This record gives sequence, C-alpha cells and structure tokens, in this order.
Amino acid sequence: MSLTLSAIVERLGGRLSGPPDLNMEGLAPLQSAQSHQIAFLSSPKYQNQLAESQAGCVIVSPAFESLASVGRAVIVTDDPYLYFARLTRLWKQTMGSDTAPRIHPSAVVHPQADVADDATIGPLCVLERGSRVGPGSILKSRVTLSEGCVVGARCILHSGVVVGADGFGFAPHQGRWEKIEQLGAVRIGDDVEIGANTCIDRGALEDTVIEDGVKLDNLIQIGHNVHIGSHTAMAGCVGVAGSARIGAHCTVGGGAVVLGHLTLVDHVHISAASVVTRSISQPGHYTGMFPLDTNANWERNAATLKQLSRLRERIKALEADTHNNKEI
Repeated sequence: MSLTLSAIVERLGGRLSGPPDLNMEGLAPLQSAQSHQIAFLSSPKYQNQLAESQAGCVIVSPAFESLASVGRAVIVTDDPYLYFARLTRLWKQTMGSDTAPRIHPSAVVHPQADVADDATIGPLCVLERGSRVGPGSILKSRVTLSEGCVVGARCILHSGVVVGADGFGFAPHQGRWEKIEQLGAVRIGDDVEIGANTCIDRGALEDTVIEDGVKLDNLIQIGHNVHIGSHTAMAGCVGVAGSARIGAHCTVGGGAVVLGHLTLVDHVHISAASVVTRSISQPGHYTGMFPLDTNANWERNAATLKQLSRLRERIKALEADTHNNKEI
C-alpha cells in the first residue's frame, strides 16, 4: 500500500515542497526511515537526526524547512506531531477495512443489549443485559460490558477491558465484611479510548462517569462513583479510588494514585508515581510522594516538610548575620 505526497496533502493540508507524485509506502521514525517512508520532526532536540535520516519525506514546522529539505521532500505545517497523528489515521483508513464479522461469533451478546449498526464487537466479548454500544465504537477481544453500562460513539476499548464490575463496597460488622450491592452503572461518553486490562467499576448508587474524549492507558483502575471530566488523559497503572472527581483536560502520569472522595479541578497535571492525598482547587502541575511510615510520624513529617522552604530562608539569614558579625 502507498500514498502519493499530493494525496496526503490534499487530505490533510500542509505545504508540500517536493515531487507531488512521490509514493510513500510507510511511516517510520526519523532515525530509521528509508527513502520510501515518511517521518516527522516535532522537537528541536532531534534535529541532529535530520542529516543522517534517509526518509523520503519529513513533516516539519516552518522553522526547520530549510534544514529538512536538503535532498528530500518536506511537508510544512504548524504542528508536525498533530499532522503525523492524523496521517497515521489516514494510513489505517487507506489500508482497508477488516473483513471479519461485525459481531464475532464467539461474542456473547444479551438479547437486551443494544449494539449500534456500525459498532464492532470482537472475539470473546461479553455484553450483558441493558448494556449499550454507540455508533462506530470498537470493542476488541475479551471486553466485558456489564449490566446497564453504556459506551458512547467512536470509542475504542482494547483487549481485556472490564466495564461495570462491582465497586469495592463492604460494611464492617462484628469482624466480618457485609457486601454493599453496587446498584449504579458506568456511563462512557463519545470518543473515549480505554487501554488493555483497564477496569472501571460500576457505581454504588449513582453511575461512574467517563466524559467525552477521555483517554485511559493500560492497567488502570477506576473506582466506583468516580467522575472523570472531558479530554482528561491517564497513563498506565494509575489508580483512582472511589468517588473522586477529576476535572476536564487533566493529565495523570503513570503509576500515580488519586485517593477517594477528592476533587481535582480542570487543567490539573499530576506527575508520574505521585500520590494525591488532598483535593486540588487550582490548575497547575503537582508532584508528590512520601515514604511509608506510621501515620503519626507521617503527619508530623508532612507538617515539617511544609516549613522547609521558610526554615531554609531563616538559616540563610542567620548565616549572613553571623558572617557580618565576624567581619565587625
């Protein structure tokens, strides 16, 4: 399969410098691309790879046009990374549609489940009573959509995703645990992508909600009654405990944890492996992790850490005074 540069620019825009009828047969990283492949440069720190790259065409910003165009074609665009993302989708569309059945014969679909006419249900999926899958959505192999749970339009759920397992709800009684039935469901909006083996628990009373455009990586745990705002993204192995509310356009780095019943406003960014132990009311980038200790010691140390910057300034002032006194 191949695409000419003119066909690419006609579909995606950008300004082409080079032969329009040049065929590209694949996409590749800048350092390994060959003359029949197209690559991209979005970060200045990789510009040294241009001289050695064998790519037949490179997608660049205007700032790198003259550097990239030596001996090859270039497509100039304001955002090369976004252009490359759209090119990957165009490439996959051009490769042709899968000839497999829309609903795989091994899938188990309850008679009262509702699957849109153009949705795709992969091998060994299970759709329970009252579940719904919206138009254009794709469920890869072994996805489970539990009773009453809803997936919106144009979503992708990768292999092993479980939507709507019981939330972790138990009441202690005389040294034992009494189960709290989870009577809510899960509502997933449009254009959501969920990575392999991620689990989203159903709500206890109200629904767990994943709004439009959310992107969840592999092996993420979303607890019951969590609400995730639109276009938020989370990297692998994130854990979000029950009833947390995370705003729109947030990012959560891999392995980070958000404790239960906390609220994060819109545009909050959590670094990888951080532990969010309090609500965050101001947008911004937050990082934090603390060694395990007895709770009493942890609270004392945490309180002390908050004073470190002020203690540092006081020590610097004392050192300056001591130095001045010695000179006198």
